[in-house]
This record gives sequence, structure tokens and C-alpha cells, in this order.
Amino acid sequence: MQSIGETEMTQQAEQETWPSELRLNPEKTELRVAFTSGIAESLPAELLRVTSPSAEVQGHSPAGRKLVSGKCHVTIQEIEPVGNYAVKLVFSDGHDTGLFTWPYLYDLACRKAEVWESYLKEIGAAGLSREPL
Repeated sequence: MQSIGETEMTQQAEQETWPSELRLNPEKTELRVAFTSGIAESLPAELLRVTSPSAEVQGHSPAGRKLVSGKCHVTIQEIEPVGNYAVKLVFSDGHDTGLFTWPYLYDLACRKAEVWESYLKEIGAAGLSREPL
């Protein structure tokens, strides 16, 4: 059972990560996300695809995580709401698993540059490319 302080902290965190806008650009290459906390960011479809929270990408443990490459031209074909806590993104390469929860999108928006740089280093070290094979 949560204490009153824990409940208030949980409610504050939920309010900060609550989306105020989700908008796909006309080219379907970027998803603009804005949150009630004031954080707003345009997230490239490629970044969302390669960091998908799906088991297919993340595995069932950190050791099972898959490095996804060749997705620089991927687009977002559909955005499907899931309850009031997430969206499912359908990508042009057929990937459609993984639920992008509000906290997950919030974290990605806050750390976009860091996550992108880490991804580029990782595929470079593996000798992979952003371009499809």
C-alpha cells in the first residue's frame, strides 16, 4: 500500500508525463510529442523504430536486446491509441508490436540526443548502417 507521500509523487510523475499533443508530420517521418510538463520534441520515426519497447527489439532481458539497423527510411503508417496510457505505432516495415507508454515517450523526448548518439555509436561499432541492405 502506498503512503500519502508516495501517492502524491506518483500522481505528479503521471501529470508530467501526460501528453498534451501527439502529431505525425505529413511525411510520416516524425512524431511530435508535447507533455503537460512543457517538454516537447519531434521524434524521428527511425529513432522510435530502433528503440521500440517491443520484446522483438528489447528482448526479455538486457542481454536479449536486438540492435536494429537499416531503418533510416522507415515511416509511421498508423498511430493507434491503447487505453489512456499508450499508443501502438505501425511502421512502414511492418513492425507493429510494442506499446509506447506516455512515460516511455516522455523519457525518449527528454533524452533524444543522448539516445540517438548512443545508437549511432552502437551501430558503427557493430559495422552496421542506417541504410537498408
